[in-house]
Amino acid sequence: MTRSIRRAAVIGSGVMGSSIAAHLANVGISTLILDLAPQQLTKEELSAGLTLESPKVRNRLALKSKQALKQQKPSPITSHKSLDLIEVGNLEDDVPLLSDVDWIIEVVVENLDVKKKVLATIDKHRSPGCIVSSNTSGISLTKIVADCSNDLKTHFLGTHFFNPPRYLKLLELIPTDWTNKQILFFMKTFGEDVLGKGVVIAKDTPNFIANRIGTYGLLVTVQEMLNRGLSVSEVDSITGPLIGRPKSATFRTLDVVGLDTFIHVANNVYHQVEGAEKDIFAVPDFMKAMLKNNWLGAKTGQGFYLKKKQDGRSIIYELDHVTLKYQDKKKLKTKATELAKQESNISQKMKALLFTDGDKASEFLWSILKPVFLYTAKLVDEIADDIVSVDQAMKWGFGWKQGPFELWDVIGLKEVVARMKEENEKVPDWIEQMVQQGKESFYFEENGEVYYYDFVQYQKVECNDKVIHLHLKQEARSVILKNSGARLVDIGDGVACLEFQSKSNAIGMDIIQMINKSIEEVDRNYHGLVIGNQGKNFCVGANLAMMLMAAQDGDFFEIELVVRQFQQAMMNIKYSNKPVVVAPFGMTLGGGAEVSLPASAIQASQETYIGLVEFGVGLIPGGGGNKELYLKHIRNLPTGVELDLEKVTNKVFETIALAKVSTSAEEAKELGYLDHLDRISVNPDHLLHDAKQRVLNMTEEGFLPKRQEKIPVVGESGYATMLLGAKSLVQGGYATDHDLKIASKLAFVLAGGRLQAGTLVDEQYLLDIEREAFLSLIGEPKTQQRMQHMLVKGKPLRN
Repeated sequence: MTRSIRRAAVIGSGVMGSSIAAHLANVGISTLILDLAPQQLTKEELSAGLTLESPKVRNRLALKSKQALKQQKPSPITSHKSLDLIEVGNLEDDVPLLSDVDWIIEVVVENLDVKKKVLATIDKHRSPGCIVSSNTSGISLTKIVADCSNDLKTHFLGTHFFNPPRYLKLLELIPTDWTNKQILFFMKTFGEDVLGKGVVIAKDTPNFIANRIGTYGLLVTVQEMLNRGLSVSEVDSITGPLIGRPKSATFRTLDVVGLDTFIHVANNVYHQVEGAEKDIFAVPDFMKAMLKNNWLGAKTGQGFYLKKKQDGRSIIYELDHVTLKYQDKKKLKTKATELAKQESNISQKMKALLFTDGDKASEFLWSILKPVFLYTAKLVDEIADDIVSVDQAMKWGFGWKQGPFELWDVIGLKEVVARMKEENEKVPDWIEQMVQQGKESFYFEENGEVYYYDFVQYQKVECNDKVIHLHLKQEARSVILKNSGARLVDIGDGVACLEFQSKSNAIGMDIIQMINKSIEEVDRNYHGLVIGNQGKNFCVGANLAMMLMAAQDGDFFEIELVVRQFQQAMMNIKYSNKPVVVAPFGMTLGGGAEVSLPASAIQASQETYIGLVEFGVGLIPGGGGNKELYLKHIRNLPTGVELDLEKVTNKVFETIALAKVSTSAEEAKELGYLDHLDRISVNPDHLLHDAKQRVLNMTEEGFLPKRQEKIPVVGESGYATMLLGAKSLVQGGYATDHDLKIASKLAFVLAGGRLQAGTLVDEQYLLDIEREAFLSLIGEPKTQQRMQHMLVKGKPLRN
C-alpha cells in the first residue's frame, strides 16, 4: 500500500494547534481545525444578531485562531495563500469530517483525561488506517491511547513539534509498543521529506529527549547562579554563543518560551522521577514568585528582563532574583572569557573556558556542563536509541551548536572523564569501558562518513539519502578548485557545487574569480553546477567594507573594475553552456540575490529572505540585478496577459527602491524574485540534493544555453513617471533628498535612459548605465556615510 497525506485535521486551535495547521498548509496540505463549540455569545455576536446555533459562533474558536495567524510575529505562514488551505469547524458539528482525512493531530490541553476523551471521539469517526498522533510535550503516549481500538493503537504515535513549528527544526516521534513499525517509518520519512523537519525517534518517557535534557540543563544553570551569587545577565553573557548556544542564552530563552510553559514542563518531570533528579526539577522559589506576579516573559511584557523607554531609546533591565526588582544589566568578563574569544579553534576555545584555574566564569561553566554530560550519559539509553538522536534533538530543538556528546568530544573525552573522576563523580560504566578500551571520542569521521559509538562499537550515522554534507568533502578527490573565498566541490553524479566560504559569504574578487573558473571547469568536465553552501546564510551581499575603503581612498578605477568583473561573472552564470542552479537560503541579500537571479533555475529553501537591498546603503544593484529582476517580472506574467512595460517597470522600481526582502520563498515568488521555473525545498538539509537533481533533470531534458536577448524598456516617459513618484515621497516627508538622488539613478537604469518607450536594447547597454550609476553614487559622501553606518550599527541610516 502506498500511503500519502493529502488532508489532515488538527484538534485544538490554540497557539500550538493553529501553528501546526499553518505549517501543514505551508507545505500544501489541506487542513481542518476543530475546537469546542462556545456555550455563550460575546457582546459583538449579540449585537450582530447571531445565536449559539450560528456557524460563525459555533466555529468561533477555530476561526479566531485562523485569523490570528495573520498577525502573529514571527509569522507562522509563508504566504497568505496558505490560509486558503485551512478550514475551520467545531467538535460537535464537524467531527464526521474526520473520516475524510489521512492524519489527525490532537493538540488539546495537557491533561491526560481530556486527551483520552478526545481520542475516544476520534476513534469513533476516523477511517481505518488513518494515522493519529498527539502533540503532547511529555504525557505518556501509552496512557493516552490505552483504551482505544487496536486499529487506532497501531496507527498512533506522538508527534512533538517544537514551537514555532515553521521555524524550529525538531520533530520528535514517539512510538508506543503498539505502534506499527511501518507507520513509524512512514512518518519519519514524511516528516523529513514533506514537513522539512529534523526527525528523531524518542522513547515514551517524561518530556522525551530535548525537553528532558534542556530543562535539566536550564534548572542546573539557575541553581548554580543562585549558589554562586551571579546575576541573570551575567549568566546570559557566558551561556550563549560563547559556548555554542543561541544568542538568547539561558534567561532570554525562558522569556521567549514563557515561564509558565517552562514550569509546566519542569513539573511534568518532577512528578514522575525520584531522588536527586527530582531535586533538580524542583522550580526555585523566585521563579514561582514570578509566575504568581504573571512575569512570564515576552507574552506579558516582562520576565527575567524588562524593556523601558528612556530619553527616546529602549533600555533593557535585568531582574534581581533576590529582591525581585529590576536593575542595570551586567556582563561577566574574566580571563577565561577573554582567552576564549581569541581562539578560533572550538576545542581550544572550550578548554580555555573550562580549564582556567581560579576563574569565576570557568568554574561556573564547568559546574553547569559537567552535570549535563553525566545526566545525559546516564539517561541516554532510557530516552533514545542512540547518542546521535540526543545530540540532534538538542541541536534542532534548542539551537545548540553541538549536542552533549559532540561537545564532550570537542573538549576531549579523556580529559573530561579524568577531571570528573578527580572530583569523585560516578562516570557511567559504558563510558568507563570506552576509555579503558582506548576509545578517544564518541564520534569520528572517515572517508566522508561519520561514525558514532553505540555503547559497544562504532556504527555509521545513517541519514536521509537527500542530505549532502559539504563539510565532509575535504579530501582532494572531492575538492576540484579552491581559493580564499570559495571552493568547487564534486558532489557526485557529474555535478559540482560552488561553495562560498568567506565571512558571511560576502562577495569579493576571490568569489568572483571562482565563479568564472567554476563555469569553465563545469563546461569541460561536468553535467552542471550548483551554487550553494551550508553557512548561516547564503550570502549577505558584496564586501561592503572593501568597497567603502576603496571609495574613501578615491580608487574608483578599482571599484569600476570589480563591478565590471562582477557583472561579467553574472553573465557567465546566465549564459553557461551547462545548467547552473543556485540554492539560496536564509539571508540572500544584494549580491546574493544578483547571483541567484540570472541562474538557469533557482532551488530556494522555504526560509529564503531574498532582496536587492543596496538602496539602504545609498546604492543601487551593480551586478545586473536591476535588469534580471525586470526580466523575471516579465517572465512571471501569466500566459495571455498583455505586457504592460510601465506597470512592470514601476513594480520593479518599487521593490528595489523600498529594499523589499521576502519573508519566505513563497513571498519571493510574489515579489518576483522567483519565477515559474524555480522550485522550493521545505527541508533545508535537502536543498543541495534538490538543486543537484534539478541540474540532472535539466541535463536529461536536453538543456540548451540561453541566447542573448533584446530587452524592451519604458524609456524617457517611464523614467519621468518613476521620478514623479519618488518626488512625491520627498514632498510628503517619507524620503530625503539623497533618497531622491538614488531613486533617480535607479529609475534611469530601469527605464533604459532617455530613449523612446518600447525601444529594444541589449543587456550590455543596461549593464553599462547601471555600472555608471553605481559608481556615481558610491562617490557621494552621504552614500559613504550610509555604508559606514551599516557596517558599524548594522542598520540603515536616513540622511
